[in-house]
Amino acid sequence: MLSKPDSALILVGHGSTVNPDSSSPTFAHAETIRRQGLFGEVHCAFWKEEPSLRQVLHMVDCDEVYVVPNFISEGYFTRTVIPRELEIQGPVSVIQNKTVKYCDPVGSHHRMTELLLHRAAEIAPGVPPAQISLLIVGHGTSLNDNSALAAKREVDCIRQRGIYAEVLSTYMEEAPWIADWDQFTAQPHVVVVPFFIADGLHSFQDIPVLLGIDRETGSAASQSNVFRQNPHHLRNRLLYYASSIGTEPLLAELIVDQVANFDAAHPKRLSP
Repeated sequence: MLSKPDSALILVGHGSTVNPDSSSPTFAHAETIRRQGLFGEVHCAFWKEEPSLRQVLHMVDCDEVYVVPNFISEGYFTRTVIPRELEIQGPVSVIQNKTVKYCDPVGSHHRMTELLLHRAAEIAPGVPPAQISLLIVGHGTSLNDNSALAAKREVDCIRQRGIYAEVLSTYMEEAPWIADWDQFTAQPHVVVVPFFIADGLHSFQDIPVLLGIDRETGSAASQSNVFRQNPHHLRNRLLYYASSIGTEPLLAELIVDQVANFDAAHPKRLSP
């Protein structure tokens, strides 16, 4: 097992000024890792919440720091915002007399497929996979190309395993539209897993309305029953709706693994 008692881990999330549940998974995963005692320190930092990206290195005592973005895919935030705010110059940087090692986002880990399968099986226990259409829901549109590509990649990986009768990626703002889920699925059971890090406005408000579970947007995810009422009897089907994949407790393992992957990928660059 990874052991870094002289190193710090910073888990970076997006955060939100309007959604109280946006940062919850990041804090939860950090606490899980902290309890395991794998690092000397474990901190969280956010773009839209406190502690901010510009503050967090001042909170760290260790001289070696691993930064893992808690994001679904590579994109604007992982390539531009986080490096800019932390003054990261590459895989390894010296910042404020600390050696900062910038890891890949957790969503790019190859075990994300395993987590999606675990979540899908968990919310539809006892349902034969041969009678299930599995939908992985992303945002879509050109503004989110990388997250859409990540969703398609995961769908391809799941299809190759031959577990479910159908596996499809679907989107909020591009075809195939999640609102039309019953038109492109053929199985009596439909399992829907949002491919997002947190249960934000999309997963607990927008998507339930598009699916037909709710008629209007509701309360915060922590106060909502939308994830706890499976199955939903809709459009002559049984629909099972999961919370976002980023809330899966097993994600903490992938975060730690991204640190190990960094060391394996940069054996000669562990210091500048």
